[in-house]
Amino acid sequence: MKTRNINLLLTAAFVLLMSLPWLVPHMGWTALLGLVPLLVMERLATLRKTRHFWWWHYAAFVLWNAVTTWWVGEATVGGAVFAVLANALQMSLVFGSFRWIKRRTGGVLPYIYLVAAWIAWERYYLTIAEISWPWLVLGNAFADTTSLIQWYSVLGHLGGSLWIWCANLSVFGLMVALSDGRMVRWTVPARIGALAAPVLVLFAPMVWSACLRFEAEGRAVSVRIGQPNFDPYHKFESLTQQEQDSLFLALVADVPAGEEMLVLAPETFTSSFLLDSPSANPSFRRYQAWLERNPSATLLFGASAFDRQISYAPPSPLSYDTGPSGGEGKHLWATSRNSAIITDTTGRAEIYHKSKLVVGVELTPYPGLFVPLENLLGGNLMGKCVGQKEASCLHMLSGGERIPIGTAVCYESVYGEYCVAYVRKGAQLLTVITNDAWWGNTPGYRQHLNYSRLRAIETRRWVARCGNTGISAFIDPEGRVVQKTEWWKPAVLDGTVRLSERESFFVRYGDMVGCLAVFVFVLLFVQAFVPRRHK
Repeated sequence: MKTRNINLLLTAAFVLLMSLPWLVPHMGWTALLGLVPLLVMERLATLRKTRHFWWWHYAAFVLWNAVTTWWVGEATVGGAVFAVLANALQMSLVFGSFRWIKRRTGGVLPYIYLVAAWIAWERYYLTIAEISWPWLVLGNAFADTTSLIQWYSVLGHLGGSLWIWCANLSVFGLMVALSDGRMVRWTVPARIGALAAPVLVLFAPMVWSACLRFEAEGRAVSVRIGQPNFDPYHKFESLTQQEQDSLFLALVADVPAGEEMLVLAPETFTSSFLLDSPSANPSFRRYQAWLERNPSATLLFGASAFDRQISYAPPSPLSYDTGPSGGEGKHLWATSRNSAIITDTTGRAEIYHKSKLVVGVELTPYPGLFVPLENLLGGNLMGKCVGQKEASCLHMLSGGERIPIGTAVCYESVYGEYCVAYVRKGAQLLTVITNDAWWGNTPGYRQHLNYSRLRAIETRRWVARCGNTGISAFIDPEGRVVQKTEWWKPAVLDGTVRLSERESFFVRYGDMVGCLAVFVFVLLFVQAFVPRRHK
């Protein structure tokens, strides 16, 4: 068979096996074999000295990204094309660097480098990268197969990435040993070990997961989730903010007398919310009137918000000028926020600003570079929200005290260590407020829901998830969805969650797999430049 046809078959096998976990329920296990076709294709290219092989692995990564995340195009076609091509390019650069290392270093070191470099890149995406799209972090493959990865409470989802690479490389190594005839020259114990290694790598983590059990402890708290089901593309054409508020408050109705309850509304539920004077917002006053009738309730809602500051110069490159103020050349500057706000009958307004912003839609990355470029092009091409620098907790009233809760706004629920930061700051419950309707009825909102299941396991916290159009859900600390709403239907979901002050191993010690991968990657990358001695 021609090399081109073999490569086409291997590329198709890679894309199929690596896409199934994101598209079909309970198929996470296919990722444990999904990288083998790519590794086989690379080995054949090395043996046959195939030229321009880079285009083959780049095409494979493009197809994988496109098949699993095409739905981004429902919101922004340009953003989807950029996300697919740019993310695939970074994957291909990591894989290409492995091939370069392989030409300079023999044995198994290049494959160790590949694992370390890939996971180090994933950690970079999840922590410090300003242009970040970690949707296809390999460990996310098990987001809908959570029975296999209860040990994420120890190693986190980058531990899942490590498992996938080790499983694929162990199977690939056995295939190579069989194909080149080396295995027939080995001793019987060596053959048994070679056959046992892939089995151990594949199934030992599954056994470990089955042995882990988590029993919920702590006080029970009632939570009501309101799913208003407003189409975001026509939200203000069909309804005013007052009408939306009235419909939502009628939907959640009144809470039972004397029952303490946390009530959730979705991301950006309220528009044009003035942060420096909450009581000046009509929506806030309507919520306070509802709370007066329901004094035992605490309301958490999302807001498209802004704050204002009078100064000579903009407080941020992303702030916009609303005009002169106060004379002497001072101007009133406004800064856009995507915020979560919690309030109760005391009238307080505790505010958290979304930090992990969606590039292009909410965030202008590297504003010192892109804002002047955007001004030169003559238009507002990218979002200009400003987030806070680190996670912080909001507080609900319960049992006469204020209980800290972590509130991930939409995209933030994809970031494992960021959500861990809520728990380190005392969060006894995790909430997620989101609006996934931009993507329509596609795999996107289901994938997003499943990532909250990973956060529940990593932190061993209950998660209450409120989506504008669904899926809203309660998720227990083992990642099981115990209650959920239907997609694109107005709904109210009542449930009971348990608070917890216990810290999982992953919360206490952090992403050890990612940190180790960065260390090994740097070590092997530097080692590749050290001149080799020749006898």
